[in-house]
Amino acid sequence: MPARSKWVLAEPPPPDRVHALAAEFALSPAIISLAVQRGFDTPEKLAPFLYPRLRDLSDPFELPGMTEAVARIGKAIHTREKVLLYGDYDVDGVSSLAILHKVLGAYGLDAKTFLPQRMEEGYGLSREGLARGLADCSPTLVIAADCGTNSRDEARHLAGQGIDLVILDHHEPAQEGTAECVALVNPKLGDRRHYLCTGGVAFKVAHALLKTYPLPEFDLRQHLDLVSLATVADIVPVVDENRIFVRRGLVQLDRTLNPGILALKNVVGMRAPARSHDIGFKLGPRLNASGRLDTAEVSLELLLTPDPNRARVLADELDRRNGERQALEQRTRDEAERCLHELSAEDRGTGIVVGGRGWHPGVVGIVASRIVKQYHRPTFVVAIDENGLGKGSGRSVPGISLIGAIEACRDLLENGGGHDMAAGISIREENLPEFQRRFAAHIAATAVNGELQPRLHLDAEADFGDLTLDLLDSYELLRPFGNGNPQPVFMSRNVRVLSEPRVLKEKHLKFRLAQNGAERDALYFNGAEVDLPRPPWDIAYTIDRNEYRGQTSLTIAIQAVRKASGRG
Repeated sequence: MPARSKWVLAEPPPPDRVHALAAEFALSPAIISLAVQRGFDTPEKLAPFLYPRLRDLSDPFELPGMTEAVARIGKAIHTREKVLLYGDYDVDGVSSLAILHKVLGAYGLDAKTFLPQRMEEGYGLSREGLARGLADCSPTLVIAADCGTNSRDEARHLAGQGIDLVILDHHEPAQEGTAECVALVNPKLGDRRHYLCTGGVAFKVAHALLKTYPLPEFDLRQHLDLVSLATVADIVPVVDENRIFVRRGLVQLDRTLNPGILALKNVVGMRAPARSHDIGFKLGPRLNASGRLDTAEVSLELLLTPDPNRARVLADELDRRNGERQALEQRTRDEAERCLHELSAEDRGTGIVVGGRGWHPGVVGIVASRIVKQYHRPTFVVAIDENGLGKGSGRSVPGISLIGAIEACRDLLENGGGHDMAAGISIREENLPEFQRRFAAHIAATAVNGELQPRLHLDAEADFGDLTLDLLDSYELLRPFGNGNPQPVFMSRNVRVLSEPRVLKEKHLKFRLAQNGAERDALYFNGAEVDLPRPPWDIAYTIDRNEYRGQTSLTIAIQAVRKASGRG
């Protein structure tokens, strides 16, 4: 049964502080209150949060390994070496390669790009992938993007052939040590900016190159659209410098000159102003689709092509592949649900592990995310091939580390790693039952502070009468939303339903609601699947701006409903 969330309403910050900041910044106290709740409680903290500026980006040479990387890449530029750009097949990897290819191209270096094939060559800097990439290029320098930090054997293999390696990455360094190479630029090796994805690292490498070897005619800001794609799609925290990248990158998305991005925006029907959810739910899934099913070469070509006609063909192809991915995901999810319900209550009570033959490894991560969202349990979904080797993807809940769980079960695994909230494993089919047992036991021992109780965090209580267009003007300054800066969730009590809801696309509901004399329209996405209580209700919701036929309105998107509880 899906987990039922406990509603937790945040304590409002001190009114005197809120009103002082609201007066100083000439903004709505309601919006200032939300910012103060998130830690921006002084003018010095609040100003860069509300008004992020590119000039506030730090010196790129503060990143570990940057000096060595720029020196080696600069040498390759000036001696016109053959360079192989080796990337990962997700949006971050593809966007990073596109940024690097464009900046090296501006220096007159036509670097060769390479993406591994998911099924045959696996994730990251693999020996199989390198064999094919080196055969095509015969480089003297390999630049690995979004992979390679822990590729110790592969680094030694390249060094043995006299090939230098520069790694740009953001993944966690292994306890056993990192790859030995000419330069490893990974913020996790330093004490700051751990939030950067590889797209952000690639931008900083480009910035450092341009500071060292200026190109007055090259405007790096025009490629912030690629950085925003990588940052949002990789679900890294949208904080500090990432906030600058995404805020400015979304503006660049609206005015992009990149033919591929323009074509993809047209395919998905994207309108200005660009939002984080446009990347997360429209552009990102399509750019990820080809890499999930096989290779991401179509996505990379789309981001690099100068030809608008070719871009339209590629965008249509990615849209078609995304449809295939959705169908494959749904089949896998249905089968995973059946496996889940065959588990005992004890086996699925803390951590969930399900696996099956014939499942596509490219969609198991998405299916794991869906299961975690529905049941609020750390989950691994494992695709098992014809040889009995399973490739699994895991997702977790806040406060429970998948890396800790992997280490506790390391003897059962062929391989495993990733992040606290998202990780991957390789496991033999015969070890899956014991992994399920040990994984669940580890989660039970770890979740001692209520981590398995889902909570719906409510930022503020509001009356319908407070929801005005003037409020929206200040609200825009809280964007961009995402990991680390979630969209605020409001709560309103004792809401009446004025008429039967309209059913949209057989699954969404549109309501006309009223509270204290004020009426508002509201949408409840996938609300047709929810067992709604009898009104009146308390509702949890987000707000947004809607532009339609020249008219601006405030829209309510319901997140949850419960029976009205009064003021308790």
